[in-house]
Amino acid sequence: MPKIKEIEIVGRPEATARTAVCLATESVSAGFPSPAEDYIEQALDLNDLLVTNPPATFFVKVTGSSMVEAGIHPDDILAVDRSREARHGDIVIAIVNGELTVKELATTPILRLIPRNSAYEPIVLREHDDFEIVGKVTGLVRRFK
Repeated sequence: MPKIKEIEIVGRPEATARTAVCLATESVSAGFPSPAEDYIEQALDLNDLLVTNPPATFFVKVTGSSMVEAGIHPDDILAVDRSREARHGDIVIAIVNGELTVKELATTPILRLIPRNSAYEPIVLREHDDFEIVGKVTGLVRRFK
C-alpha cells in the first residue's frame, strides 16, 4: 500500500445508496442578484454528475496544498476515474516512489507532475522512479464551513 502524501481515499460510488437532490430551473448569478424562481427542473444525483464508470471510480479527500492555484483545496473531495486515459494537462492521482499524490500531468518536453502552487517544485520523473498514474481526476466536491 502506498504512503498517502496529499490525499486520503474516502470511498467508491455506491449504486444502492443514491439520493437525488432537486436542481433549480434557473442558474444563479454570481454578480448582481436576479429574481428567484420557484421551479424545479429535475432531480440531480451527484453520482450522475461525477461518475461515468462506477466500477472504475473512487473518491479521495485532499489533504495537501500543492494544487490550490488549480482550485483544489484541502478537504475537497475528488472523483477519480481509473478507466480514463490521462493526457498532458490533466489532473491525475499518481504514485511516485510509493507516495500517492495529486498533480497536473505534463508529458512534454519531459514527463513531470506539476503542482499548482508556486511554493512547490515540479516532480521530474526519471527512468529509475517507480511511477504509476492511478486515475484521472474528473470532478470535485467542496463543502463550505
